[in-house]
Amino acid sequence: MSREGLVNAALLLALVAVPGWALWADEPFTITLATRAVIFALAAVGLNIALGMGGLVSLGHAVFFGIGGYAMGILASHAQTYTPLMEWPFEIAGTKSMPVIWLVAVLASALAALLIGLLSLRTSGVYFIMITLAFGQMMYFFAISWPAYGGEDGLSIYVRNGFPGLNTLDPIQFYGLCLGLLCLVLILHARLMRSPFGLALNAARQVPERVRAVGLDPVRLQLVALVISGAVTGLAGALFADLNRFVSPTMLSWQMSGEIMVFVIIGGVARLFGPVAGAGFYVLLEHLLGGVSEYWQIFLGLFLLLVVLFGKGGLVGVLAGRARHE
Repeated sequence: MSREGLVNAALLLALVAVPGWALWADEPFTITLATRAVIFALAAVGLNIALGMGGLVSLGHAVFFGIGGYAMGILASHAQTYTPLMEWPFEIAGTKSMPVIWLVAVLASALAALLIGLLSLRTSGVYFIMITLAFGQMMYFFAISWPAYGGEDGLSIYVRNGFPGLNTLDPIQFYGLCLGLLCLVLILHARLMRSPFGLALNAARQVPERVRAVGLDPVRLQLVALVISGAVTGLAGALFADLNRFVSPTMLSWQMSGEIMVFVIIGGVARLFGPVAGAGFYVLLEHLLGGVSEYWQIFLGLFLLLVVLFGKGGLVGVLAGRARHE
């Protein structure tokens, strides 16, 4: 096994061992922290598909995260109030079923990614960054001015949605569900990286002229990557809203987009488990320093600066060494 494989295995073992210890020690708060880290890691894996494989520096991924959250919030709120979402021309009811909510979140986020990608991929570089940021701000202010679902105050959900055969109110069972989804998405990401599509996308990121020369459209490849990325991030948003039983416009803010990007950069761009390491480090630092000072993100900024200047490949890169593609 390669050094990076060993690092990945150690991270996966930590995802199992820490909640296992917390369950044994009767520390449900630690399980909740681990759940938060896993959900953030899932969102970051989504961004890593677009950024690490496609070279798409997006500051609008909070759009997909927030759409996933609002998909959960809207469906669950109508279910808890027993009011349909729509009555004409046919009735659509709310639901507390997680699989249904996930499907809606994934489809809605993928559709948003498709529409945003069709416009933003006409540009590149800093213009692409600014267009994705603009879309993010548009959605953020739309959510603030949407009084039907809480507006600026957000939307509280007083139930935990259900999954067949599981008690999702039990922290360890809900954690296991989130970890299972993260592992499935990591497997998907690994297969994408080794697939002909992934190789073509990586080539389009490095030398788009050569990709065009063999008859492939780099923009179309990037659009597909952005749609997959948006779908995964939307799933993470639905889980995050379910964890907190609350959804608000902050899930759509540019700060949220920045945090997701920080997870990827700290852990390691284009590294399979980079988002997992970055999200885990962020949640741990927030927990340890958040109670010491409300300005704990100063230390996060210093660490990010060190990673950018001296730690190419992020935490995983420092531990595992240079990857073959670097």
